Amino acid sequence: MLLGAFDFGITHFDLANNYGPPPGSAEATLGHVLRRDLRHHRDELVISTKAGYDMWEGPYGDFGSRKYLLASLDQSLLRMGLGYVDIFYHHRPDPETPLEETMGALASAVHAGKALYVGVSNYNAEQTQKAAAILRNLGTPCLVHQPSYSILNRWVEPALLQTLDQEGIGCIAFSPLAQGLLSDRYLERIPEDSRASSASPFLQKSAITADKLAQVGALNQLAQARGQSLAQLALAWVLRRPEVTSVLIGASRLSQIKDCIGAANANPFSADELTRIDAIVA
Repeated sequence: MLLGAFDFGITHFDLANNYGPPPGSAEATLGHVLRRDLRHHRDELVISTKAGYDMWEGPYGDFGSRKYLLASLDQSLLRMGLGYVDIFYHHRPDPETPLEETMGALASAVHAGKALYVGVSNYNAEQTQKAAAILRNLGTPCLVHQPSYSILNRWVEPALLQTLDQEGIGCIAFSPLAQGLLSDRYLERIPEDSRASSASPFLQKSAITADKLAQVGALNQLAQARGQSLAQLALAWVLRRPEVTSVLIGASRLSQIKDCIGAANANPFSADELTRIDAIVA
């Protein structure tokens, strides 16, 4: 799927130290593909990774200390077989570690040549503004913020998106398909091979209520009227915002990636269509 995505023109691959299972295996898999098939295309690729969630036991394997972030980045580079990543994120705010220490670690990664740019993920508007100011003073501007954002999850509106616009920080949205709920997989039933049927903590059966399925069905009808799949509608809706630079998709088959790419050619939404979407999910 990685090679198929690259052939489709996708050049940004986003990871984190704890992606798996087991933690670290996603980076190791990407490293294998890079060495075997894409080693001559490194300069065409944007590789990002993150640290901030529980990765190893002990006091230095979680959250946002300087020791954790820089040790984690070294481990990530080793797993991927890379000398640097294009973007290194702090994955979530740390209530205990001073923000100056966390942002200083990100800046050190750039100064050491182990990352070209840095960003944050899951920070609210106030936290993002403070982080951006610290990084700016360290000579390493915050390039990008990675929040969850979808038709069904709008916590970034309006405060965070306004902050990103004011600070000149790009937004790369994750879970724009609401963990697959905003796709055709759940229109009739919960598939046996889906996240909701597994032990995944990200989309549970209890969250897929009759009301939620009715919303998804109505959105699908609107998508069909626009000549789109539901996934294309959902992605185009997120991408319509000028603050949004890109979206991150997760896929289990190449056909899903190909379908999602169609969102890039979507017609603009009319005011009536946007009003209808708001009414459906109200």
